[in-house]
Amino acid sequence: MKKILCISGSLRPTSTNTNILKSIPHLTKWPDLSFSLYEGLDQLPYFSPELDYEGATPSASVADLRAQLKTADAVIVCTPEYAFGVPGVLKNALDWIVSSGEFVNKPTAVISASPMMTGGDKANASLVQTLKVMTAAITDDRILIIPTIRTKIDATGNIIDEALKKELIKIVDSLNSSI
Repeated sequence: MKKILCISGSLRPTSTNTNILKSIPHLTKWPDLSFSLYEGLDQLPYFSPELDYEGATPSASVADLRAQLKTADAVIVCTPEYAFGVPGVLKNALDWIVSSGEFVNKPTAVISASPMMTGGDKANASLVQTLKVMTAAITDDRILIIPTIRTKIDATGNIIDEALKKELIKIVDSLNSSI
């Protein structure tokens, strides 16, 4: 069984970005894939290089994030955009991974979803850049910007837009074929 770890850049319980990630496993049948949602973003301490050096013992929450990334065969990150950038909690999590290398050559997809017409394009571009610096394996078919997300997902978090469903299936198929 291949493992895909899903990470939402939002802490809101009703986040459309989190709901997208929760919906993906139900879009079609992938008998060889298992999906898990990382839920410790709000438990990570603020990153400081003084706490992350060779020989240092990371906090339990940092160790857990690293372990989940290490055992994942692929990663999907879905994020909103705040002030034209990546939410601070998501950037903080990624800062903890820079030196430990869990994203090196890891098949990775980047999705941004926003109620705005821009779809969170600036956060998406920033996130792609950060993950590529970390040498995550991101290809063009694994990058998705979703504008006007509230017209594509219902009040209970289900994706109702058929074109969006197809795009998400393509992303997972791309990840699956590269694992």
